[in-house]
Order: sequence, then structure tokens, then C-alpha cells
Amino acid sequence: QRRRNRLLNSSHNHKLLALMDVKGFDPKEVTVTVKDGKVKVLAEHEEEHTTARGKEYNYRNIRKEISLPPGVSEDEVTCSL
Repeated sequence: QRRRNRLLNSSHNHKLLALMDVKGFDPKEVTVTVKDGKVKVLAEHEEEHTTARGKEYNYRNIRKEISLPPGVSEDEVTCSL
């Protein structure tokens, strides 16, 4: 929570469009694209476990689409993880 507040209250000249919790996902499992005036975030994680009863699969995903505010160019958008 404190880290999130520092991000939101930072004195950078940048505007924060979104803050997403992708805890539990490897950075390689998170994809961010900017296209057609929208920021799209996709995070997918799959695990396979072998148990005495057989194989078990766990799958989690996050999909989020955010429209860019008017006047914001797609070239201006940056993301960090």
C-alpha cells in the first residue's frame, strides 16, 4: 500500500493512467500493447502439478482494456512492471 501511494503521489510530470496488481505473474507472462487509442494488458499464468489422483492444472489470467484520454498520443504511453 505504501509503495502504491508513493507511485500515485510522485512528483513526476507523468500522469498515471492505471495501476494494476499483477502479483504472482512472471514479467514474461504480462503483455502490454497500445493500439487504436487503447492500452491492453494481458497476464496469463498456468501451472501443472502431478498428484496421486493425476494431473492438476491451475490457470489465472487478467485482461484489462483502458481507453487513452483525449489528446494523449499512443507514442507517449509508457509502462513499467
